[in-house]
Amino acid sequence: MPRISEAKILIISADGFEESELKTPLEKLRQAGATVEIASPEGKPIKAWAKKDWGDTLDADLAIGDVKLDHYDALVIPGGQINPDLLRVNEKAVQLVRDFVDSGKPVAAICHGPWLLVEADAVRGRTVTSYNSIKTDVKNAGGKWVDQEVATDDGIITSRSPKDLEAFVSKIIEEIGEGVHDRRHAA
Repeated sequence: MPRISEAKILIISADGFEESELKTPLEKLRQAGATVEIASPEGKPIKAWAKKDWGDTLDADLAIGDVKLDHYDALVIPGGQINPDLLRVNEKAVQLVRDFVDSGKPVAAICHGPWLLVEADAVRGRTVTSYNSIKTDVKNAGGKWVDQEVATDDGIITSRSPKDLEAFVSKIIEEIGEGVHDRRHAA
């Protein structure tokens, strides 16, 4: 079980991520001592959506296609409407999510981020939360949707919105400390 101070965490994102949903985990996980890297579809900088307009631009450390699963202890998927919608049609991003889920390593998705879990067929039979507008998508993919600040099922962590970020990041740290989960495949 890695301690958070020894953990290496990957955040995947495209343009249009909700600024707080990427920057808060990035900053808080780094403050806790983790090494955190960002992968974007082409390894190029990505632009945030900040509530009602474009926000900051962040540099990516690598391209999603260059990620080596064994280099990371956990995966974080920020939301916003645009980011996960772009990533769920990116075959490399969806395969990376599947690989993390299959590995048993913690996977965390917030807001619209669970769309990638849906696309990767990772919510079937699992308790999941998300932004309310994608509740039906989660249910249609076989997930048990709940309205709570954070839901965890075998190391898959989900939250609803920026107001849940404190609980979301705390649960990521806790699940990393638990290590790899002997995850059943989605039922």
